[in-house]
Amino acid sequence: MTPRAKPGGPNLFTAAGLDRTTPRPLADRLRPQELSDVVGQDQLLGPDGVLTRMLTTRSLGSLIFWGPPGTGKTTVARLLAQETDLQFEQISAIFTGVADLKKVFEQARARRETGQGTLLFVDEIHRFNRAQQDSFLPVVEDGTIVLVGATTENPSFELNAPLLSRARVLVFRSLDADAVGKLLARAEAIEGKPLPLDDHARASLNRMADGDGRASLTLAEEVWRAARPGEIFDEAALQDVVQRRAPIYDKSQDGHYNLISALHKSVRGSDPDASLYYLARMFDAGEDPLYIARRVVRMAVEDIGLADPQALVICNAAKDAYDFLGSPEGELAIAQAVVYVATAPKSNAAYRAYGAAMRAAKQHGSLLPPKHILNAPTRLMKEEGYGRGYAYDHDTADAFSGQNYFPDALPRQTFYDPPERGFEREIRKRLDYWAKIRKDRSGE
Repeated sequence: MTPRAKPGGPNLFTAAGLDRTTPRPLADRLRPQELSDVVGQDQLLGPDGVLTRMLTTRSLGSLIFWGPPGTGKTTVARLLAQETDLQFEQISAIFTGVADLKKVFEQARARRETGQGTLLFVDEIHRFNRAQQDSFLPVVEDGTIVLVGATTENPSFELNAPLLSRARVLVFRSLDADAVGKLLARAEAIEGKPLPLDDHARASLNRMADGDGRASLTLAEEVWRAARPGEIFDEAALQDVVQRRAPIYDKSQDGHYNLISALHKSVRGSDPDASLYYLARMFDAGEDPLYIARRVVRMAVEDIGLADPQALVICNAAKDAYDFLGSPEGELAIAQAVVYVATAPKSNAAYRAYGAAMRAAKQHGSLLPPKHILNAPTRLMKEEGYGRGYAYDHDTADAFSGQNYFPDALPRQTFYDPPERGFEREIRKRLDYWAKIRKDRSGE
């Protein structure tokens, strides 16, 4: 499919100072000219997609695009500006400092005075520090810019809460096989020739792209450059040409999630042999060992918890050992950790307790802690009763005062209920002992 320019305005090529005769990479030539040309993001751009609904009003709020590389974040931002008649400005957090931001904001303010709005696209927005992220707040709040930030990292961890509260997070998905297939078909149409690949090699190229549309088109260019007249590559020849191994399973799609799920559930089910089998499958497929190590750490905190406090220590040590040793020796440390967590006593009590506490925190809002456990650094706070009546536990019998630490407006809650397994058997004894003391001292 030949890219189309939107009628009545400059297209992306002229906006970039290029014409159609200028040599450009295939991925750039195939950059969509309308939102309907974007593939693989139907949850955002389909008939009932989030952005489709927004565009019916031709009005945008600030957005954060979260997703892996090559999924269309930059392209969609540019086309959103086109659809809403906003001036598109693009910066990268890698190369932009505070002075650059001020200049961009001043230009946007001047543009606004003439009636022209600005969509500011910030690539790698998570690389800005907190002060730089805070600088966006006033210009977002007063409408000077519509901010569209792009990140490959989890915004909940990488972006300030004030900035997140002013923007909607939209998730871009890795391209599935159908979406990559559409891109390759478009590439063949614009090149006027088929890819010199047999069916198995074509499927292998799709897997090599790993859900990245830009990568799939770059690989296609490499194939066309390497092919002699009349030559058709099979799967082995393709790997030789592009010097890239096709994963046994797609690391961003079903195979990836199926095997990590199988590994996690085998550990949870205390089956070290099945756990090692799925671990070996993932290593053999070329999965990033540090990704597996992170998931094994997650197993330690989710499924073993305090039933064996050493599980987390050992899993973290395995991650560090891999960092120190690298491949292939480091994989043995991860395998050892997998055997440990698979054979450890299991408990999700701490995991469930955290979830229950989080639900209570959200449900009851910003309740003030009881005044007797608040510090009183000023005279006024002392007069208000802050810190009055606090019992220092180390000065009490059994180093346990039994005081109430929940807000006055919230009855005492029980979130953590450890089972009679592993080390948590001892924790259970302590909690029961403290509960008895608390009851005796309260006179209940």
